Amino acid sequence: MKIIGITSTAILSLVLGIAAPVFAQHEEQGEKQDHGKQGQGGGHEPRGHEQGRPEQQHAQQQQQAQQKQQGEQRQQQQAQHSQQQAEQKQQQYTQHNQQEAQQKQQQQAQHSQQQAQQRQEQQIQRNQNQVQRNQQQARDRQPQRAQQQQQRVQQSAWQEHRSHNWHSDHRNWQQRGGYRGYRIPDDRYRGYFGPSHGFRINGLPFLVVGGYPRFQYEGYWISTVDPWPEYWGNDWYDNDDVYVNYVDNGYYLYNRRYPGEGIAINITL
Repeated sequence: MKIIGITSTAILSLVLGIAAPVFAQHEEQGEKQDHGKQGQGGGHEPRGHEQGRPEQQHAQQQQQAQQKQQGEQRQQQQAQHSQQQAEQKQQQYTQHNQQEAQQKQQQQAQHSQQQAQQRQEQQIQRNQNQVQRNQQQARDRQPQRAQQQQQRVQQSAWQEHRSHNWHSDHRNWQQRGGYRGYRIPDDRYRGYFGPSHGFRINGLPFLVVGGYPRFQYEGYWISTVDPWPEYWGNDWYDNDDVYVNYVDNGYYLYNRRYPGEGIAINITL
């Protein structure tokens, strides 16, 4: 067995020794062939490289054209964007101006309407004030007119009973048969009548009864039944102080400006 192993080892070494030079030669030949092919290929490489350059140039040109086109597109987009912004700004500016103009017009219209309404209200107020003034003046004139009318009536009534000759026209109560009218209570007489209680006829309630003047004093109506002396003043019933006195069982009206002569009067309620 040991002999067989040694023999096998020797045979294997021999085979390997023979195969190694053959493999080296074959490998050297392969390298030469490869080198020859590379030499042949190297002779054609410049021609293939020359054929590849136009394609690269064409690709570069296409790329440059695309880049240029893209740049132009960006410029167009920017221009469009700028134009849109400008148009938007113009629209906003126009809308703002329109809104301001509308607001101004509305404000002016409102202001004009308010002014017109104020003028109308002021005119209405002036008209109302004028109507009120006219009414007040009319009311004020009514008492004045009534007073003037009363003064005319009173003046006419007194003037009609002015004596032309006092001594012949005058008659006292004894000559008339005695006083038969209302008698004033003593306490009322002492409070409002007699020489110490003078008054003026002007402004007192006045009537004409049976053609004779009648006026009211302290709740009593006093009627003259005698004419008044012709030497008394024309307006004695307006400006002179008079008083009522009870003398010789009768009432008389005396004028302080002309003492001593009394007009016969009648007292009623």
